[in-house]
Amino acid sequence: MARSAFGRWVILTVAFINGFSIMSIELLGGRVMAPYFGSSVYVWGSIITVFMLSLSLGYLWGGKLSTRTPNSRQFASFFVIAALLCLPIIYFADPVMTRIFMTIEDPRYGSLLTAGLLYFLPICVMGMVSPYSVRLMVSSQEGSGGVAGLLYFVSTLGSALGTLATSFYFVLWFNLDQVMWGCVIALLLCALAVMLADRRDSREDAL
Repeated sequence: MARSAFGRWVILTVAFINGFSIMSIELLGGRVMAPYFGSSVYVWGSIITVFMLSLSLGYLWGGKLSTRTPNSRQFASFFVIAALLCLPIIYFADPVMTRIFMTIEDPRYGSLLTAGLLYFLPICVMGMVSPYSVRLMVSSQEGSGGVAGLLYFVSTLGSALGTLATSFYFVLWFNLDQVMWGCVIALLLCALAVMLADRRDSREDAL
């Protein structure tokens, strides 16, 4: 199905919000883990490693899925699944970290395991958004490079603004759970926006 200008703008917007949320969650990860493992370079090294690995696999899987009849329903499901996978960070972070802290003495490996358990799955799913977005927006092979460049620009811009907004403002105005809930709600709204845009495009195609 051809994407309308409105549908394309929705895809760009949700890619921006996804990038914004990824960096918000990453920065919050340091605050979440600090009471148990500190905020040393080991902890941040663990968080960054897990996020980079998660995103790389998400890009790979998202790209593969996009070759199998991509559609808006599957695209929207990425945001819903990512939102649901963020809930354990809110509800189970403390019990998980307590158990790991009591079991593993070395903070390097304790923080690495904690980061993997809490963040690997949601960030991996969020990483699937960018390559899948490219496939949804590409209408011809000749324009694929421009579309990919635009989407990764928008996503990275969202990540940069998410970094600033979270580190400069959100952590001062809200507690950690409130910011996480904001990310969860934003992801669910992205899913809703994608489905509404798809319904609008389907109605236009039917006329």
